[in-house]
Amino acid sequence: MGKWIYWVLPLSWMGVIYYSSSQPYQEQDIKPMLSNFVDLSFLDNYVSWIKFTYHQSEVSAAALGVNGLVEFFIRKGAHVTVFLVLMLLVYVALVKTISKSRNLLILIALLSTICYAALDEIHQGFTPNRTPFLGDVVLDSVGALLGVGIILVVRSSLSSKE
Repeated sequence: MGKWIYWVLPLSWMGVIYYSSSQPYQEQDIKPMLSNFVDLSFLDNYVSWIKFTYHQSEVSAAALGVNGLVEFFIRKGAHVTVFLVLMLLVYVALVKTISKSRNLLILIALLSTICYAALDEIHQGFTPNRTPFLGDVVLDSVGALLGVGIILVVRSSLSSKE
């Protein structure tokens, strides 16, 4: 097979991200599922103090309901997680296909992941009931940076065992 096989996972993952960004919000809304399967009302006393503005909207239990607040954190956590995974997949593909220093490959993987995050937000601007937001690119970048941290910790751990 050739070295291109290492790019199947990162490119597939990018396809999953693209597909997700192509869906209107209504198709991704998990509040109905939360309401049907989980009674989160017990959290009301614990989350009532949370209140901040994100993308010009109030994020609080009062404004969104407990289910809406939980969904907000799940969705934003997904941004971080999805781009952390992309960063790791791109890095592994680069390591397997390009003979350059590992630090340079980390930088290339980080920058390409952040660029894809920005392109993903632009793509969302063409999806009904979705809007691009720089704050989501920042969250995606945090995920990519966590990926860098994981790579450095694993690399350090492996080199200390040698």
